[in-house]
Amino acid sequence: CCPSPPKSGCTTRRAFLIARFNFIYAKERLDAECVLRPYICDLETVQRIIYTTVVECFRAAKMAFWKIKVGVKETLAMDHCAGAASLECAALNYIACHKDLYDVCCSVQEVICCLSKNPKLPCPGNFDFACIEPLIRDLCCLAFEMQTVMPPLEISFGVDGECFNKTMYYRSCDSDFSAPFVAYHVWPALMEGGCVVVKGEVVTKK
Repeated sequence: CCPSPPKSGCTTRRAFLIARFNFIYAKERLDAECVLRPYICDLETVQRIIYTTVVECFRAAKMAFWKIKVGVKETLAMDHCAGAASLECAALNYIACHKDLYDVCCSVQEVICCLSKNPKLPCPGNFDFACIEPLIRDLCCLAFEMQTVMPPLEISFGVDGECFNKTMYYRSCDSDFSAPFVAYHVWPALMEGGCVVVKGEVVTKK
């Protein structure tokens, strides 16, 4: 499945956002792993934390974006004579040009709070997820900006135990390559209109 061509005004922004997503995966994700390892010796737990962080950042940023877009559309509608599709595009372009509308600090704190309350992320009692705040901040900003392209760029939401999908994921080097099921997710796939733009990474085990 191939994504439909993006709107011309979004092409450059879309390419930049995809490149940024790849950079965070290749560099900032590994930097966060190095920050976490002195506190948590188990690599699987560290990778689960980072994957959950990505999911929570996208959730928080998308919710913030939706609230902002509602207000922007109401404001623009007062002087907008064209149809609903044109108003939607105008709102997206306005938000893309006014990133200061987004209170990223609020999303960062929301994500840290969600991670701290997640019972599936066992951590030492004195551990503070704020230690990976730079990663959280960058992911929230990226996820927010990804909502300004049409169609928006999203991430896949994986479930432990699902069948391995080679069109959506790569296997980690420490995977059992004969195992048909996903043990846990390392990084989500990037999606556009239900189609895979960038593959994610999983660990498969029997």
